[in-house]
Amino acid sequence: MPLSQSIEQSHKAMVEGRDVPWLLNLWVERTPDNPFLIWAPFEGEDRRWSYAEFGRDVKAVAAALHNRGIAPGERVLLHLDNSPEFMISWFACAHIGAVAVSTNTRSVARDMSYFSDHAGVVAAITQPGFAEMVQDCAPEIRFLVVTDNNAGEVAEVAPAVEYTAFAQLLVEQGECPVRAPDPFANLGIQFTSGTTSRPKAVLWTHANTIWGAQMNASHMRLSGDDITLAFLPLFHTNAQSYSMLGSLWVGGTIVVQPRFSASRFWPTARKYKCTWTSLIPFCVKALLSQDPPPDHSFRFWNPAIRMIDVETTYGIPTFGWWGMTETITHGIVGDIDHPGESMSIGRVSPGYDIEVRDPHGNFIKPGERGLLYIRGVRGVSLFKEYFKNPEANENAFDDDGWFETGDYIIMGENGDLYFGDREKDMLKVGAENVAASEIELVILETGLVKECAVVGQKHFMLDEVPVVFVIPQENAPDDLGDKIIKTCQENLADFKVVRDVFIVDELPRSTLEKIAKNELRKTLPMIES
Repeated sequence: MPLSQSIEQSHKAMVEGRDVPWLLNLWVERTPDNPFLIWAPFEGEDRRWSYAEFGRDVKAVAAALHNRGIAPGERVLLHLDNSPEFMISWFACAHIGAVAVSTNTRSVARDMSYFSDHAGVVAAITQPGFAEMVQDCAPEIRFLVVTDNNAGEVAEVAPAVEYTAFAQLLVEQGECPVRAPDPFANLGIQFTSGTTSRPKAVLWTHANTIWGAQMNASHMRLSGDDITLAFLPLFHTNAQSYSMLGSLWVGGTIVVQPRFSASRFWPTARKYKCTWTSLIPFCVKALLSQDPPPDHSFRFWNPAIRMIDVETTYGIPTFGWWGMTETITHGIVGDIDHPGESMSIGRVSPGYDIEVRDPHGNFIKPGERGLLYIRGVRGVSLFKEYFKNPEANENAFDDDGWFETGDYIIMGENGDLYFGDREKDMLKVGAENVAASEIELVILETGLVKECAVVGQKHFMLDEVPVVFVIPQENAPDDLGDKIIKTCQENLADFKVVRDVFIVDELPRSTLEKIAKNELRKTLPMIES
Protein backbone atom coordinates (compact mmCIF):
# COMPACT_ATOMS: atom_id res chain seq x y z
CA MET A 1 0.00 0.00 0.00
CA PRO A 2 1.43 3.46 -0.90
CA LEU A 3 2.50 5.56 2.06
CA SER A 4 -0.28 8.16 1.55
CA GLN A 5 -2.93 5.44 1.61
CA SER A 6 -1.36 3.91 4.70
CA ILE A 7 -1.47 7.26 6.52
CA GLU A 8 -5.08 7.79 5.48
CA GLN A 9 -6.06 4.38 6.80
CA SER A 10 -4.18 5.01 10.06
CA HIS A 11 -5.92 8.34 10.64
CA LYS A 12 -9.32 6.86 9.93
CA ALA A 13 -8.59 3.97 12.29
CA MET A 14 -7.88 6.50 15.06
CA VAL A 15 -11.49 7.71 15.01
CA GLU A 16 -13.31 4.50 14.18
CA GLY A 17 -16.37 3.93 16.42
CA ARG A 18 -16.06 7.37 17.99
CA ASP A 19 -18.05 10.56 17.65
CA VAL A 20 -19.00 13.53 19.82
CA PRO A 21 -21.85 11.81 21.75
CA TRP A 22 -19.51 8.90 22.44
CA LEU A 23 -16.91 11.23 23.94
CA LEU A 24 -19.36 13.17 26.12
CA ASN A 25 -21.11 10.00 27.33
CA LEU A 26 -17.76 8.46 28.23
CA TRP A 27 -17.16 11.16 30.85
CA VAL A 28 -20.79 11.23 31.95
CA GLU A 29 -20.40 7.58 32.87
CA ARG A 30 -16.81 7.70 34.11
CA THR A 31 -16.80 10.98 36.12
CA PRO A 32 -20.44 12.06 36.45
CA ASP A 33 -19.84 14.44 39.36
CA ASN A 34 -16.79 16.21 37.96
CA PRO A 35 -17.45 19.74 36.70
CA PHE A 36 -17.46 20.16 32.93
CA LEU A 37 -18.91 23.66 32.42
CA ILE A 38 -18.70 26.65 34.74
CA TRP A 39 -20.59 29.68 33.45
CA ALA A 40 -19.23 33.00 34.69
CA PRO A 41 -21.56 35.73 33.34
CA PHE A 42 -20.97 39.43 33.81
CA GLU A 43 -24.40 39.77 35.41
CA GLY A 44 -26.08 37.35 37.81
CA GLU A 45 -24.73 34.30 39.60
CA ASP A 46 -22.17 31.84 38.31
CA ARG A 47 -23.45 28.34 37.59
CA ARG A 48 -21.78 25.00 37.10
CA TRP A 49 -22.73 21.78 35.32
CA SER A 50 -21.22 18.45 36.24
CA TYR A 51 -20.69 16.02 33.39
CA ALA A 52 -23.89 14.22 34.39
CA GLU A 53 -25.90 17.45 34.54
CA PHE A 54 -24.54 18.69 31.23
CA GLY A 55 -25.28 15.34 29.57
CA ARG A 56 -28.81 15.45 30.96
CA ASP A 57 -29.49 18.89 29.47
CA VAL A 58 -27.95 17.92 26.14
CA LYS A 59 -30.22 14.89 25.86
CA ALA A 60 -33.27 16.95 26.81
CA VAL A 61 -32.62 19.53 24.09
CA ALA A 62 -31.69 16.81 21.61
CA ALA A 63 -35.00 15.04 22.25
CA ALA A 64 -36.92 18.31 21.83
CA LEU A 65 -35.20 18.99 18.50
CA HIS A 66 -35.87 15.43 17.35
CA ASN A 67 -39.52 15.68 18.35
CA ARG A 68 -39.77 18.85 16.25
CA GLY A 69 -38.63 16.91 13.21
CA ILE A 70 -34.91 17.69 13.02
CA ALA A 71 -33.38 14.77 11.13
CA PRO A 72 -29.75 13.64 10.82
CA GLY A 73 -27.83 15.81 8.39
CA GLU A 74 -30.20 18.79 8.62
CA ARG A 75 -28.64 22.13 9.53
CA VAL A 76 -29.56 24.09 12.66
CA LEU A 77 -28.38 27.69 12.98
CA LEU A 78 -26.75 28.60 16.30
CA HIS A 79 -26.51 32.37 16.49
CA LEU A 80 -25.47 32.80 20.12
CA ASP A 81 -22.80 34.58 22.10
CA ASN A 82 -20.77 32.51 24.55
CA SER A 83 -23.29 30.89 26.86
CA PRO A 84 -24.37 27.55 28.32
CA GLU A 85 -27.15 27.53 25.72
CA PHE A 86 -24.60 27.60 22.90
CA MET A 87 -22.70 24.61 24.27
CA ILE A 88 -25.82 22.61 25.13
CA SER A 89 -27.31 23.28 21.68
CA TRP A 90 -24.08 22.38 19.87
CA PHE A 91 -23.83 19.04 21.66
CA ALA A 92 -27.58 18.42 21.24
CA CYS A 93 -27.24 18.77 17.47
CA ALA A 94 -24.33 16.34 17.55
CA HIS A 95 -26.40 13.92 19.63
CA ILE A 96 -29.13 13.58 16.99
CA GLY A 97 -26.82 13.77 13.99
CA ALA A 98 -27.81 17.30 12.97
CA VAL A 99 -25.28 19.85 11.75
CA ALA A 100 -24.71 22.91 13.96
CA VAL A 101 -24.14 26.03 11.88
CA SER A 102 -22.36 28.38 14.29
CA THR A 103 -22.28 31.97 13.07
CA ASN A 104 -20.49 35.14 14.12
CA THR A 105 -22.77 37.20 16.36
CA ARG A 106 -21.22 40.43 15.08
CA SER A 107 -22.83 39.71 11.71
CA VAL A 108 -25.44 42.00 10.20
CA ALA A 109 -28.67 41.11 8.38
CA ARG A 110 -26.94 40.81 5.02
CA ASP A 111 -24.59 38.17 6.48
CA MET A 112 -27.39 36.28 8.21
CA SER A 113 -29.46 36.01 5.04
CA TYR A 114 -26.45 34.56 3.25
CA PHE A 115 -25.57 32.15 6.07
CA SER A 116 -29.09 30.76 6.40
CA ASP A 117 -29.64 30.45 2.66
CA HIS A 118 -26.25 28.96 1.82
CA ALA A 119 -26.36 26.41 4.63
CA GLY A 120 -30.03 25.64 4.08
CA VAL A 121 -30.86 25.84 7.77
CA VAL A 122 -34.19 24.36 8.88
CA ALA A 123 -34.28 25.73 12.43
CA ALA A 124 -32.46 28.31 14.52
CA ILE A 125 -31.49 28.87 18.14
CA THR A 126 -30.59 32.40 19.19
CA GLN A 127 -30.90 35.00 21.95
CA PRO A 128 -33.31 37.95 22.38
CA GLY A 129 -30.95 40.53 20.93
CA PHE A 130 -30.73 38.68 17.61
CA ALA A 131 -34.16 37.02 17.45
CA GLU A 132 -35.89 39.49 15.17
CA MET A 133 -32.97 39.61 12.73
CA VAL A 134 -32.73 35.81 12.59
CA GLN A 135 -36.48 35.49 12.02
CA ASP A 136 -36.38 38.03 9.20
CA CYS A 137 -33.24 36.64 7.58
CA ALA A 138 -34.12 32.95 7.81
CA PRO A 139 -37.76 32.93 6.67
CA GLU A 140 -37.68 29.26 5.60
CA ILE A 141 -36.92 27.81 9.04
CA ARG A 142 -39.51 25.52 10.58
CA PHE A 143 -39.11 26.97 14.08
CA LEU A 144 -37.08 29.45 16.10
CA VAL A 145 -35.84 28.89 19.65
CA VAL A 146 -34.86 31.90 21.77
CA THR A 147 -33.13 32.03 25.15
CA ASP A 148 -34.26 34.38 27.94
CA ASN A 149 -30.95 36.24 28.09
CA ASN A 150 -28.21 37.85 26.06
CA ALA A 151 -25.10 36.02 27.24
CA GLY A 152 -26.27 36.21 30.84
CA GLU A 153 -28.07 39.55 30.71
CA VAL A 154 -31.83 39.03 31.17
CA ALA A 155 -33.67 40.35 28.11
CA GLU A 156 -37.09 40.39 26.48
CA VAL A 157 -37.86 39.05 23.02
CA ALA A 158 -39.36 41.50 20.51
CA PRO A 159 -43.18 41.12 20.32
CA ALA A 160 -43.09 40.41 16.58
CA VAL A 161 -41.01 37.26 17.02
CA GLU A 162 -42.69 33.85 16.98
CA TYR A 163 -40.56 31.48 18.99
CA THR A 164 -40.20 28.65 21.46
CA ALA A 165 -38.43 29.41 24.72
CA PHE A 166 -35.14 27.57 25.15
CA ALA A 167 -36.19 26.75 28.71
CA GLN A 168 -39.12 24.81 27.26
CA LEU A 169 -36.76 22.44 25.46
CA LEU A 170 -35.14 21.52 28.75
CA VAL A 171 -38.36 20.38 30.42
CA GLU A 172 -40.15 18.62 27.59
CA GLN A 173 -40.53 14.89 27.91
CA GLY A 174 -39.13 12.92 25.00
CA GLU A 175 -36.63 10.37 23.86
CA CYS A 176 -34.17 10.31 20.98
CA PRO A 177 -33.67 7.18 18.93
CA VAL A 178 -30.37 5.49 19.68
CA ARG A 179 -27.82 6.49 17.05
CA ALA A 180 -24.75 4.34 16.52
CA PRO A 181 -21.45 6.26 16.55
CA ASP A 182 -20.67 7.52 13.06
CA PRO A 183 -17.33 9.33 12.91
CA PHE A 184 -17.77 10.36 9.29
CA ALA A 185 -21.19 11.95 9.67
CA ASN A 186 -21.35 15.70 9.13
CA LEU A 187 -21.18 17.66 12.39
CA GLY A 188 -20.70 21.41 12.06
CA ILE A 189 -20.31 24.37 9.75
CA GLN A 190 -18.34 27.55 10.41
CA PHE A 191 -18.13 30.39 7.92
CA THR A 192 -14.63 31.62 7.29
CA SER A 193 -13.48 34.61 5.29
CA GLY A 194 -11.66 33.89 2.04
CA THR A 195 -10.47 35.98 -0.85
CA THR A 196 -13.89 35.81 -2.49
CA SER A 197 -16.65 38.29 -1.68
CA ARG A 198 -18.56 35.81 0.48
CA PRO A 199 -17.33 33.63 3.38
CA LYS A 200 -16.94 29.92 2.71
CA ALA A 201 -18.79 27.30 4.77
CA VAL A 202 -16.21 24.96 6.30
CA LEU A 203 -17.79 21.56 6.97
CA TRP A 204 -16.50 19.38 9.80
CA THR A 205 -17.29 15.74 10.50
CA HIS A 206 -17.48 14.05 13.89
CA ALA A 207 -14.10 12.51 13.00
CA ASN A 208 -12.66 16.00 12.62
CA THR A 209 -13.64 16.91 16.16
CA ILE A 210 -12.45 13.63 17.65
CA TRP A 211 -9.13 14.16 15.90
CA GLY A 212 -8.99 17.79 16.98
CA ALA A 213 -9.90 17.04 20.58
CA GLN A 214 -7.18 14.41 20.87
CA MET A 215 -4.52 16.49 19.14
CA ASN A 216 -5.33 19.62 21.17
CA ALA A 217 -5.04 17.71 24.41
CA SER A 218 -1.78 16.14 23.27
CA HIS A 219 -0.23 19.42 22.12
CA MET A 220 -1.04 21.08 25.45
CA ARG A 221 -0.47 17.98 27.61
CA LEU A 222 -3.88 18.38 29.20
CA SER A 223 -5.27 16.17 31.95
CA GLY A 224 -8.56 15.86 33.77
CA ASP A 225 -7.23 18.24 36.43
CA ASP A 226 -6.88 21.09 33.95
CA ILE A 227 -9.31 24.01 34.01
CA THR A 228 -9.39 26.38 31.04
CA LEU A 229 -10.72 29.92 30.96
CA ALA A 230 -12.56 30.49 27.65
CA PHE A 231 -13.72 33.91 26.50
CA LEU A 232 -12.88 33.85 22.79
CA PRO A 233 -16.08 33.22 20.79
CA LEU A 234 -17.34 29.66 20.79
CA PHE A 235 -18.64 30.06 17.25
CA HIS A 236 -14.98 30.09 16.08
CA THR A 237 -12.49 27.24 15.92
CA ASN A 238 -10.18 28.54 18.65
CA ALA A 239 -12.62 28.28 21.56
CA GLN A 240 -14.77 25.56 20.01
CA SER A 241 -11.93 23.16 19.22
CA TYR A 242 -8.88 24.15 21.25
CA SER A 243 -10.69 25.02 24.50
CA MET A 244 -14.01 23.13 24.52
CA LEU A 245 -13.05 19.93 22.71
CA GLY A 246 -9.52 19.81 24.09
CA SER A 247 -10.96 19.92 27.62
CA LEU A 248 -13.60 17.32 26.80
CA TRP A 249 -11.03 14.84 25.53
CA VAL A 250 -9.42 14.57 28.98
CA GLY A 251 -12.54 15.08 31.12
CA GLY A 252 -11.39 18.55 32.15
CA THR A 253 -13.30 21.71 33.01
CA ILE A 254 -14.09 24.78 30.93
CA VAL A 255 -14.91 28.11 32.57
CA VAL A 256 -16.82 30.22 30.04
CA GLN A 257 -17.15 34.00 30.05
CA PRO A 258 -19.41 35.92 27.65
CA ARG A 259 -16.39 37.59 26.05
CA PHE A 260 -12.97 38.93 26.93
CA SER A 261 -12.89 41.45 29.76
CA ALA A 262 -9.54 42.64 31.06
CA SER A 263 -11.09 43.72 34.37
CA ARG A 264 -12.83 40.37 34.92
CA PHE A 265 -10.06 38.10 33.67
CA TRP A 266 -7.98 37.77 36.81
CA PRO A 267 -10.84 37.60 39.37
CA THR A 268 -12.44 34.73 37.43
CA ALA A 269 -9.16 32.95 36.70
CA ARG A 270 -8.13 33.08 40.36
CA LYS A 271 -11.58 32.14 41.68
CA TYR A 272 -11.65 28.90 39.69
CA LYS A 273 -7.90 28.20 39.75
CA CYS A 274 -7.68 28.10 35.97
CA THR A 275 -4.59 26.31 34.70
CA TRP A 276 -4.52 27.43 31.06
CA THR A 277 -6.15 29.69 28.51
CA SER A 278 -6.10 30.26 24.79
CA LEU A 279 -5.99 33.92 23.91
CA ILE A 280 -4.71 36.34 21.29
CA PRO A 281 -2.06 39.07 21.51
CA PHE A 282 -4.80 41.71 21.66
CA CYS A 283 -5.96 40.27 25.00
CA VAL A 284 -2.41 39.99 26.31
CA LYS A 285 -1.70 43.65 25.55
CA ALA A 286 -4.77 44.67 27.53
CA LEU A 287 -3.81 42.49 30.50
CA LEU A 288 -0.20 43.68 30.58
CA SER A 289 -1.43 47.24 31.11
CA GLN A 290 -2.69 46.19 34.56
CA ASP A 291 -0.81 45.37 37.72
CA PRO A 292 -0.05 41.64 38.00
CA PRO A 293 -2.16 39.62 40.45
CA PRO A 294 -0.70 38.41 43.75
CA ASP A 295 -1.08 34.77 42.73
CA HIS A 296 -2.59 32.50 40.08
CA SER A 297 -2.77 28.83 39.05
CA PHE A 298 -1.87 29.07 35.37
CA ARG A 299 0.67 26.60 34.10
CA PHE A 300 0.69 28.01 30.54
CA TRP A 301 -0.96 30.42 28.11
CA ASN A 302 -1.41 29.95 24.37
CA PRO A 303 -1.33 33.45 22.83
CA ALA A 304 -0.51 32.17 19.27
CA ILE A 305 3.14 33.24 19.64
CA ARG A 306 5.69 32.90 22.40
CA MET A 307 5.45 36.09 24.46
CA ILE A 308 8.39 36.72 26.75
CA ASP A 309 6.59 39.68 28.38
CA VAL A 310 3.99 37.29 29.81
CA GLU A 311 6.66 35.02 31.21
CA THR A 312 8.61 37.82 32.89
CA THR A 313 5.49 39.62 34.20
CA TYR A 314 3.42 36.67 35.41
CA GLY A 315 5.83 33.74 35.45
CA ILE A 316 3.51 31.90 33.03
CA PRO A 317 5.13 29.85 30.23
CA THR A 318 3.85 30.59 26.74
CA PHE A 319 4.20 28.88 23.40
CA GLY A 320 2.84 29.52 19.95
CA TRP A 321 0.68 27.75 17.44
CA TRP A 322 -0.76 28.12 13.97
CA GLY A 323 -4.05 26.70 12.80
CA MET A 324 -7.16 27.56 10.81
CA THR A 325 -10.77 26.44 10.61
CA GLU A 326 -9.80 24.02 7.85
CA THR A 327 -7.22 22.25 10.07
CA ILE A 328 -9.41 21.89 13.21
CA THR A 329 -6.32 21.88 15.44
CA HIS A 330 -2.75 23.21 15.28
CA GLY A 331 -0.73 22.38 12.19
CA ILE A 332 2.26 24.14 13.72
CA VAL A 333 2.67 24.20 17.49
CA GLY A 334 5.20 24.97 20.20
CA ASP A 335 6.06 22.85 23.21
CA ILE A 336 5.72 23.85 26.84
CA ASP A 337 9.21 22.46 27.60
CA HIS A 338 10.78 23.67 24.36
CA PRO A 339 8.84 26.84 23.53
CA GLY A 340 11.29 28.27 21.02
CA GLU A 341 12.39 31.84 20.53
CA SER A 342 10.35 34.95 21.26
CA MET A 343 7.51 35.49 18.75
CA SER A 344 7.89 31.99 17.27
CA ILE A 345 4.83 29.84 16.52
CA GLY A 346 6.50 26.47 17.02
CA ARG A 347 7.32 23.62 14.69
CA VAL A 348 5.40 21.17 12.53
CA SER A 349 2.77 19.17 14.39
CA PRO A 350 3.38 15.39 14.10
CA GLY A 351 -0.17 14.93 12.83
CA TYR A 352 0.34 16.73 9.50
CA ASP A 353 2.54 17.02 6.47
CA ILE A 354 3.80 20.58 6.19
CA GLU A 355 5.78 22.17 3.39
CA VAL A 356 6.96 25.79 3.33
CA ARG A 357 7.98 26.58 -0.23
CA ASP A 358 9.96 29.44 -1.71
CA PRO A 359 8.82 31.10 -4.98
CA HIS A 360 10.55 28.32 -6.97
CA GLY A 361 8.76 25.53 -5.11
CA ASN A 362 11.78 24.54 -3.01
CA PHE A 363 11.63 23.89 0.72
CA ILE A 364 12.83 26.88 2.70
CA LYS A 365 15.94 26.76 4.82
CA PRO A 366 16.82 28.73 7.98
CA GLY A 367 16.58 32.46 7.35
CA GLU A 368 14.17 32.06 4.43
CA ARG A 369 10.47 32.80 3.89
CA GLY A 370 7.92 30.74 2.02
CA LEU A 371 4.28 29.88 1.44
CA LEU A 372 2.73 27.34 3.80
CA TYR A 373 1.09 24.17 2.48
CA ILE A 374 -0.50 21.48 4.62
CA ARG A 375 -1.64 17.95 3.87
CA GLY A 376 -3.77 15.59 5.93
CA VAL A 377 -6.80 13.36 5.59
CA ARG A 378 -10.01 15.04 4.44
CA GLY A 379 -12.79 14.60 6.97
CA VAL A 380 -10.35 13.57 9.72
CA SER A 381 -7.30 15.81 10.13
CA LEU A 382 -8.50 18.34 7.54
CA PHE A 383 -12.00 19.68 6.98
CA LYS A 384 -14.31 17.61 4.79
CA GLU A 385 -15.20 20.30 2.25
CA TYR A 386 -16.47 23.79 1.59
CA PHE A 387 -20.20 23.14 1.81
CA LYS A 388 -22.08 23.68 -1.47
CA ASN A 389 -19.02 25.22 -3.11
CA PRO A 390 -17.53 22.79 -5.67
CA GLU A 391 -15.38 25.47 -7.28
CA ALA A 392 -13.71 26.33 -3.97
CA ASN A 393 -13.17 22.63 -3.22
CA GLU A 394 -11.56 22.06 -6.59
CA ASN A 395 -9.25 25.04 -6.13
CA ALA A 396 -8.35 24.29 -2.49
CA PHE A 397 -6.20 21.18 -3.09
CA ASP A 398 -3.64 20.26 -5.73
CA ASP A 399 -3.39 16.83 -7.34
CA ASP A 400 -1.18 15.57 -4.50
CA GLY A 401 -3.60 16.67 -1.78
CA TRP A 402 -1.72 19.79 -0.65
CA PHE A 403 -3.86 22.61 0.72
CA GLU A 404 -2.47 26.10 0.12
CA THR A 405 -3.06 28.09 3.30
CA GLY A 406 -2.23 31.51 1.88
CA ASP A 407 0.06 32.21 4.83
CA TYR A 408 3.75 33.02 4.60
CA ILE A 409 6.08 31.45 7.16
CA ILE A 410 9.64 32.41 8.07
CA MET A 411 12.15 29.88 9.38
CA GLY A 412 14.49 31.20 12.04
CA GLU A 413 18.18 30.38 12.05
CA ASN A 414 17.62 27.61 14.59
CA GLY A 415 14.62 26.11 12.76
CA ASP A 416 11.82 27.77 14.74
CA LEU A 417 8.93 28.97 12.58
CA TYR A 418 7.43 32.47 12.60
CA PHE A 419 4.28 33.81 11.04
CA GLY A 420 5.10 36.18 8.20
CA ASP A 421 2.02 37.56 6.49
CA ARG A 422 -0.77 36.55 4.15
CA GLU A 423 -0.43 35.87 0.46
CA LYS A 424 -4.15 36.33 -0.04
CA ASP A 425 -5.88 39.69 0.19
CA MET A 426 -6.81 39.25 3.82
CA LEU A 427 -6.75 41.46 6.89
CA LYS A 428 -6.35 40.36 10.49
CA VAL A 429 -8.57 42.55 12.66
CA GLY A 430 -8.11 41.43 16.25
CA ALA A 431 -9.14 37.75 16.18
CA GLU A 432 -11.11 38.06 12.93
CA ASN A 433 -10.01 37.26 9.39
CA VAL A 434 -11.48 39.75 6.94
CA ALA A 435 -11.54 39.52 3.14
CA ALA A 436 -10.80 42.88 1.55
CA SER A 437 -12.87 41.86 -1.48
CA GLU A 438 -16.03 41.53 0.61
CA ILE A 439 -15.73 45.13 1.81
CA GLU A 440 -14.83 46.33 -1.68
CA LEU A 441 -17.96 44.72 -3.14
CA VAL A 442 -20.20 46.52 -0.65
CA ILE A 443 -18.55 49.86 -1.47
CA LEU A 444 -18.72 49.33 -5.25
CA GLU A 445 -22.42 48.43 -5.01
CA THR A 446 -23.13 52.00 -3.83
CA GLY A 447 -22.40 53.23 -7.35
CA LEU A 448 -20.54 56.19 -5.84
CA VAL A 449 -17.01 55.12 -6.77
CA LYS A 450 -15.28 54.04 -9.96
CA GLU A 451 -12.74 51.91 -8.16
CA CYS A 452 -11.65 51.14 -4.61
CA ALA A 453 -8.95 49.30 -2.70
CA VAL A 454 -9.30 48.13 0.89
CA VAL A 455 -6.09 47.61 2.84
CA GLY A 456 -5.13 47.13 6.46
CA GLN A 457 -3.74 50.00 8.50
CA LYS A 458 -1.54 48.91 11.39
CA HIS A 459 -3.23 49.30 14.78
CA PHE A 460 -1.64 49.25 18.23
CA MET A 461 -4.21 46.80 19.66
CA LEU A 462 -5.97 45.07 16.77
CA ASP A 463 -2.99 44.28 14.49
CA GLU A 464 -4.72 46.17 11.68
CA VAL A 465 -8.03 47.78 10.75
CA PRO A 466 -9.60 48.21 7.28
CA VAL A 467 -9.39 51.51 5.42
CA VAL A 468 -10.27 52.22 1.80
CA PHE A 469 -8.83 54.28 -1.04
CA VAL A 470 -11.48 55.29 -3.60
CA ILE A 471 -11.67 57.00 -6.98
CA PRO A 472 -15.06 58.74 -6.87
CA GLN A 473 -17.62 58.96 -9.65
CA GLU A 474 -18.08 62.41 -11.21
CA ASN A 475 -21.42 62.84 -9.43
CA ALA A 476 -20.19 61.62 -6.02
CA PRO A 477 -21.51 63.69 -3.07
CA ASP A 478 -19.31 65.92 -0.97
CA ASP A 479 -19.86 63.65 2.04
CA LEU A 480 -18.72 60.56 0.11
CA GLY A 481 -16.59 59.27 2.98
CA ASP A 482 -19.46 59.43 5.47
CA LYS A 483 -21.79 57.67 3.04
CA ILE A 484 -19.30 54.87 2.44
CA ILE A 485 -18.80 54.31 6.16
CA LYS A 486 -22.57 54.33 6.76
CA THR A 487 -23.09 51.79 3.97
CA CYS A 488 -20.43 49.54 5.50
CA GLN A 489 -22.07 49.84 8.93
CA GLU A 490 -25.40 48.76 7.45
CA ASN A 491 -24.07 45.82 5.44
CA LEU A 492 -21.02 44.50 7.25
CA ALA A 493 -20.11 43.24 10.70
CA ASP A 494 -18.57 46.00 12.81
CA PHE A 495 -15.01 44.66 12.54
CA LYS A 496 -15.27 44.87 8.72
CA VAL A 497 -16.34 48.52 8.65
CA VAL A 498 -13.67 50.78 7.16
CA ARG A 499 -12.17 53.19 9.67
CA ASP A 500 -11.25 55.82 7.11
CA VAL A 501 -11.90 56.74 3.47
CA PHE A 502 -9.11 58.23 1.35
CA ILE A 503 -10.26 59.92 -1.87
CA VAL A 504 -7.65 59.76 -4.64
CA ASP A 505 -7.42 60.55 -8.35
CA GLU A 506 -5.65 57.31 -9.19
CA LEU A 507 -4.41 54.09 -7.60
CA PRO A 508 -0.85 52.72 -7.91
CA ARG A 509 -0.52 49.78 -10.31
CA SER A 510 1.72 46.77 -10.59
CA THR A 511 3.16 45.56 -13.88
CA LEU A 512 0.03 43.49 -14.45
CA GLU A 513 -2.20 46.52 -13.87
CA LYS A 514 -3.34 45.18 -10.51
CA ILE A 515 -3.69 47.70 -7.73
CA ALA A 516 -0.40 47.82 -5.83
CA LYS A 517 -1.86 47.60 -2.34
CA ASN A 518 1.56 47.39 -0.76
CA GLU A 519 2.21 50.94 -2.00
CA LEU A 520 -1.02 52.12 -0.38
CA ARG A 521 -0.10 50.47 2.92
CA LYS A 522 3.24 52.30 2.96
CA THR A 523 1.40 55.64 3.11
CA LEU A 524 -0.46 54.73 6.29
CA PRO A 525 1.05 55.43 9.71
CA MET A 526 0.49 53.12 12.66
CA ILE A 527 -2.61 53.99 14.67
CA GLU A 528 -1.07 54.49 18.11
CA SER A 529 -4.17 55.12 20.23
